[in-house]
Amino acid sequence: MILENLNKDNLHHAYLIEGARGEVVPEIIKFLKTLDIETTGNPDFIQISIDNFKIDEAFSLRSMSTDKSFSSTKKVFVICVNSFSLDAQNVLLKMFEEPTEDTIFFLIVPDINILLKTLVSRFYFISTKSDMVGEIKEAKKFILLPYQARINFIKELLVESEDEDEDGNEIVVLDSARSKALKFLNALESLLSGELIKDFERGRFHPKDGVIRKNPLSICLEHFLKVREFLRMPGSSAKSLMESVALIIPEKI
Repeated sequence: MILENLNKDNLHHAYLIEGARGEVVPEIIKFLKTLDIETTGNPDFIQISIDNFKIDEAFSLRSMSTDKSFSSTKKVFVICVNSFSLDAQNVLLKMFEEPTEDTIFFLIVPDINILLKTLVSRFYFISTKSDMVGEIKEAKKFILLPYQARINFIKELLVESEDEDEDGNEIVVLDSARSKALKFLNALESLLSGELIKDFERGRFHPKDGVIRKNPLSICLEHFLKVREFLRMPGSSAKSLMESVALIIPEKI
């Protein structure tokens, strides 16, 4: 699917790819080979895997992108990130306003909702995500659980997966608690939005006796928006935020 969206005769300076890094990176490597760009032993090929991309990493990337290439081929950055600080995104906004000549960026994220819409607009966007069938199925199970069982579910959900880098020197977080929380929050939001539409179609929570009764599902969705914003902030606790999600959803919908 990724290769179908990459045209070597019409290259974009920056690609944003939403999906699992383990599936996306090998496809990018295949594509680069069609451009005769080496991905091993090539100082102009830089691969970065990091959990939380902060302002220091943003300044470092900007500095590296402006360095002169070592060869006549293009300089390529493949960057895998789970979450971004707001400060880092603002640095990248300025950086991508004026593309660096003969440089290509591939930014891989698990969910584009971690990014500012203005930053997303700077990229050629490709999504490899499925239709969330599996996540929706888990979300349905989740909302049927009593409150304490939901808290236990969140605890198990947010366990981080790690692996060593290619050289075996560094432990890289493959799927952080923050990225897992965002993905599950998206599934819950999709599920409850559908239920909210059904409620309106059934005529539930319409004004009675001049009193407007707010639908508890709309309250949940408003809370989800706030949780998503806090999840993007450095230092926020994904566990505490998702526990608040577990407690705000009514036990009976």
